[in-house]
Amino acid sequence: MTHVIGVDAGGTSTRAIAVDASGVVLGAGRAGGANPNSHPPAEAAARIASAITAALGGLDPAATAACVVGMAGVSKLSDPAIAEIFETTWKNVGISPVRTVPDSEVAYASATSAPDGSVLVAGTGSIAGRVRGRRVVSTAGGYGWLLGDEGSAYWLGREAVRSTLDVLGLGGEPGPLARAVLAEVLGPSAVDSVDSGDRSGLWRALITSANSEAPIRLARFAPFVSRADREGDPVADEITTRAAAHLVTSVMAARDPGETTPIVLVGSVLSPEGPVGAKVRAELTGLEALTSTDGVLGAAWLAAVDAYEEGAPRPVSAAENTKNAP
Repeated sequence: MTHVIGVDAGGTSTRAIAVDASGVVLGAGRAGGANPNSHPPAEAAARIASAITAALGGLDPAATAACVVGMAGVSKLSDPAIAEIFETTWKNVGISPVRTVPDSEVAYASATSAPDGSVLVAGTGSIAGRVRGRRVVSTAGGYGWLLGDEGSAYWLGREAVRSTLDVLGLGGEPGPLARAVLAEVLGPSAVDSVDSGDRSGLWRALITSANSEAPIRLARFAPFVSRADREGDPVADEITTRAAAHLVTSVMAARDPGETTPIVLVGSVLSPEGPVGAKVRAELTGLEALTSTDGVLGAAWLAAVDAYEEGAPRPVSAAENTKNAP
């Protein structure tokens, strides 16, 4: 009996599931991050292999009818030397064929069976994609922290620090967001210093601290913006409103005028419970806006479509189904 394998390989974790032709999850595996842009390619490949091997358990690798690996940083495989590392890994695991796709494609497939639509991703970075035949055929944004990523966690964190610097440099009462940023970077005593009027030293210290770290570290301030927005901070509200506008502009740029296909929202910034996610959904009223649930399920379903064609059943929940898996 054949089976298929789906893999969701991200920057921090990798998950794999094996699914039979009826959609039952037969096994699951997990490993560390496998983005070949942020991890050595050989290490990334080994982690994917480890997750696949665990998912297979006692299943025969040769009975794998198809395997789809959704990978953050998949563009790295355009380098023939890197691609060879992964091809060797698939051979060593004993599975073929293996199709590697962007993680945004498996995220899209996790939320809808529609072959055409759009996907909007906003986590640490941000990107929007036009999906045709379940493949991302063009993108808007996704240029990285230096050139773009508007509306992402990085962008939110940068705006949080910039707005705090404005309070210190231009005067004004620090709200919940500014106070949270100062306490995080310079310690609780920094808030007392603001209240006592000593701001110039804090201004310099905050600039120095922010510039001494890797720029992407600014993403850690994104939750502060969301929390301050919920607390009624007008500065945080203005930041999340701009973030939502950037993201909506990005995804609409990836669509044809008047297009009515689904839009799949992916990533922590677009969580329905967060202010940016709520504002994005409000802006998309009238369109079918769906939330990506579990990328590994999307990967497994794409593999099932590859193996068993249209009409292949969708795995419902990897966690649920593997409770009863052999």
